[in-house]
Amino acid sequence: MTGPDHLDADRLSAPGGQPVLVVDAAGWRRPLAPIQAVVIGIDREGALPTVVADDFDLLLTVAESAPRPWVTDPQADRLADAVRANPIAATIAAGVLRLTARLPLADALQVESLAYSALLGGREFQRWRSAAPGGAAPCPTEPLAIAREGDRLLLTLDDPTNRNAMSAAMRDALYEALANALDDPSRPAVLIQGAGKCFSTGGALAEFGTAHDLAEAHAVRTLHSCARALDVLGSRGTVRLHGACVGSGVEVAAAAHRRIAAADSWFQLPEVRMGLIPGAGGTATVARAIGRHRTLWMLLSARRVGARQALDWGLIHAIGDAP
Repeated sequence: MTGPDHLDADRLSAPGGQPVLVVDAAGWRRPLAPIQAVVIGIDREGALPTVVADDFDLLLTVAESAPRPWVTDPQADRLADAVRANPIAATIAAGVLRLTARLPLADALQVESLAYSALLGGREFQRWRSAAPGGAAPCPTEPLAIAREGDRLLLTLDDPTNRNAMSAAMRDALYEALANALDDPSRPAVLIQGAGKCFSTGGALAEFGTAHDLAEAHAVRTLHSCARALDVLGSRGTVRLHGACVGSGVEVAAAAHRRIAAADSWFQLPEVRMGLIPGAGGTATVARAIGRHRTLWMLLSARRVGARQALDWGLIHAIGDAP
C-alpha cells in the first residue's frame, strides 16, 4: 500500500488530531513513516485472514473463539472512541506495548515506569483526578500478613476493608517479603493471596497523583517492583486469585510462574480511562501472558475478563485452589 510520507504522518498521532486508524485487516501493511496512531485491524467477515501481526496494535474479528492475537469483538467504534477520549494515554500505551515486547522483563518495566511517570504529569490524568471520588478507609499498619508453613512462605494482602488496594505501604511490604524470599538460602516457595472478598482492586486511588517528584517516583517504583521480584522467583512463585483483580492487582500477579484463580475471579485494566497506562508492570507481565494485542484490548475496553476467558487466553493457568 502507499502510505503517508514522513511529514504527513504527523497527523496520524494524538497531537496531529488522528490518534486512531481503523482499517480492514486483510492486506493492510504498516507504512514506513513513523505513525503514532493506534492501528485497529478489523476482520468483518470472520475469515481470520493471514496478517502480519506486527503491523497492528489490535486485531478484531467477529469469528467466535478466535486464536491469538485476534480478539472476538465487533465493536471497533467503541474502542476507537476510547482512544479519542484519552489519545495521549492510548497511543503511549500502544507504543510501550510494541517496545516492551522486544525487551527483557526488567528493561520493559523501566520503560513502562518512565511512560507512567510522564502521564502522571499530563492533562488527561489531571482531568480524571479532578473528577475522581476522594476518601478511603485508613490503611492498616501491617497491610501484609506473612506466615511460614514448612518450606512455603504464605503472603496475604491484608486490607480487606479497602479491598486490598495496593497502597504504597502494601507494595513496599510485599516487595520486602519477596526480596527476603529471594535472599533466603532455604529457597522457600512463595504463595501470594488476598484476604476478604477479592485479591486486589489495584492501586489505592487516594494516593494517585500525590507524588511531587515524578522522577523520584519512577526511581522508587522500579526499585520496589514486586513484578520484577516475583518474576525472579521463577517456579517458586504462585498466586491464588479470587474476586476482583484490577490494575496492579493483576499486573503483579501476572508475573508469577503459576497463577491459580477461583471461578469468581475477574480481571480488568482501567488505566487508559484514567489517562494513564499500567504502572505496576502490566505492559510487560500481562502482555507476556496474553500478547500485546489482547493487552491493549483490555486497556481500551476496560472490560472485565472472567476466569474462563482468562484461562483460554493464558492469563491464568488453572481455575480452582492452589496446592
